[in-house]
Amino acid sequence: MNRISVLVRAAQESRKCWPHLAAIVVLSLISLPLTLLYPLPLKIAVDGLIAKSSASPMLFAGVRLMTPHITAVKWAVLLLIGIAFAASLQSLASWWLQTFVGEKLVWDFRGKLLDHVQRLPLAFHDRYGPTDSVYRIQHDAPSIQYVVVQGILPLITALLTLLGMIFVTLRIDRSLAIVALAITPVLFLLSSACSGRVRVRSHEIKKLDSTAMGVIQEVLGALRLVKAFNQEDREYERFVRHSGMRIREQVSLSRLQAVYNMLIGLTVAAGTAAVLYIGIAHVQAGLITVGSLLVVMAYISQMYQPLQLLTTKLTDLEGWLASLERALMLLEQTTEISETPAAMPISRAIGEVEFRRVTFRYAEGGRGLEDISFRIPAGSRVGIVGPSGAGKTTLLNLIMRFYDPGEGQVLIDSVDLRDYRISDLRKQFAVVLQEPVLFGASIAENIAYGKRDARDEEIVAAAQAAEAHDFIMHLPNQYETSAGEQGARLSGGERQRISLARAFLRNSPILILDEPTSSVDLETQASILSAMDRLMHGRTSFIIAHRIETLAGCDMILSLNAGRLVQEDRTADSLAAAAD
Repeated sequence: MNRISVLVRAAQESRKCWPHLAAIVVLSLISLPLTLLYPLPLKIAVDGLIAKSSASPMLFAGVRLMTPHITAVKWAVLLLIGIAFAASLQSLASWWLQTFVGEKLVWDFRGKLLDHVQRLPLAFHDRYGPTDSVYRIQHDAPSIQYVVVQGILPLITALLTLLGMIFVTLRIDRSLAIVALAITPVLFLLSSACSGRVRVRSHEIKKLDSTAMGVIQEVLGALRLVKAFNQEDREYERFVRHSGMRIREQVSLSRLQAVYNMLIGLTVAAGTAAVLYIGIAHVQAGLITVGSLLVVMAYISQMYQPLQLLTTKLTDLEGWLASLERALMLLEQTTEISETPAAMPISRAIGEVEFRRVTFRYAEGGRGLEDISFRIPAGSRVGIVGPSGAGKTTLLNLIMRFYDPGEGQVLIDSVDLRDYRISDLRKQFAVVLQEPVLFGASIAENIAYGKRDARDEEIVAAAQAAEAHDFIMHLPNQYETSAGEQGARLSGGERQRISLARAFLRNSPILILDEPTSSVDLETQASILSAMDRLMHGRTSFIIAHRIETLAGCDMILSLNAGRLVQEDRTADSLAAAAD
């Protein structure tokens, strides 16, 4: 994306805040006349007291008639205090509004990114992993407030202030104003030379940042393994290596910006010195008064401030645009599996599942499925077996339409999945995974995750069906007990029974069980199998399992190898016989 495209997108993403942004601009415009008035008390004091000249007679004639006892110096002091007070009020209001708008922009943008990332296909997350998306949402998203509130708006204000200063300075002394503006091309040439490099290096720094954060997430996510193999020092060194690369890039960028700022400062100093030298000559020639020269110098100083701000902000803006571009790239990704305009609603499926010559391959070339065909009657219990990488999980992902097949059709109740509404289709499935997924919420909230409007008695009934009610009642706060992050406060068997209770409450016609007993002991397995048997009753059930006892009672066994269906048994008897 080029700069203009990113700026346009930033404006579009902030359109809800346009009234607030307009108010910030208005407040900034109010600061313009206050800024122009700041040097005026100095002129009054110098010309009225030291130079003994008549200072601004048209402006103050009326005031002097009403307050003849107030001297020029006193009037200058009062005017200075009044200007400062008004400027302080303007600054306070502007600060409050900018803080509010900035926070709203960031959190609204983060919310939009999160909502979008959730809907991206699994292939995207398989390719990039969660760390990169988390970094963009957490660390790149705030760039929208920097671009809009601290970038675009200050640039607009600085430009208006600059124009005002130029106008006033030209009215006082045209030649001094022209001399002061002579450095403008130099400043913008410096800015143009620096900004491109800043953007490229900012992109590199963000990539290194994301990589370093990925190390942290990997270590904390596998902390037990790290400790078990005594690899703390190794992981620390890996993080230091990645962070060191980031530090070197950041220092290099800072050095570039420091040199640029030094050149900007020297250029501004040269312009100020030239104006002062020529201005003194004009005073000596009687072209302007000392007070006028001081006002001009004050205006030149204030004129250089927005001019310097324009050039430095343009450079800062490049870094912010680099971050914003990274965040916007998430929104550029194609969302979840597309839905046709004529997609059919489905209230509750009967549960018949069919694969017709289905072939699927992963984008990165990973093994998928090759020419798979079978038909599962409604209410059947289907075991899926095969070595690791055979395509078992891929098959289930296709049934739930996490992916679309490259060739062939997957059908439910004789209708292609692509012809159903996605939201309706997903309601037809309840899922129990090998590693139960729980959230840092209460037990009741975790059970009701698939049915947000569930009543308390429904939650309890689901827990009882999953044989989880007894251990829940022994928890400190029973159903209101927090499960902890990723269910850390519960044992593996307890987490799995909560997961089963969630499936009971969901009450979907198709059940997906992905190795539900592989991580529990035999005693817990017996309890879970009993609950599973009740859960599968009357539902079309797919069970991935390596333990033969988990497949007991299956009506059909699908055996996969290297992405192909190598055997289709109508019962589990042959599998049990082979194991014997």
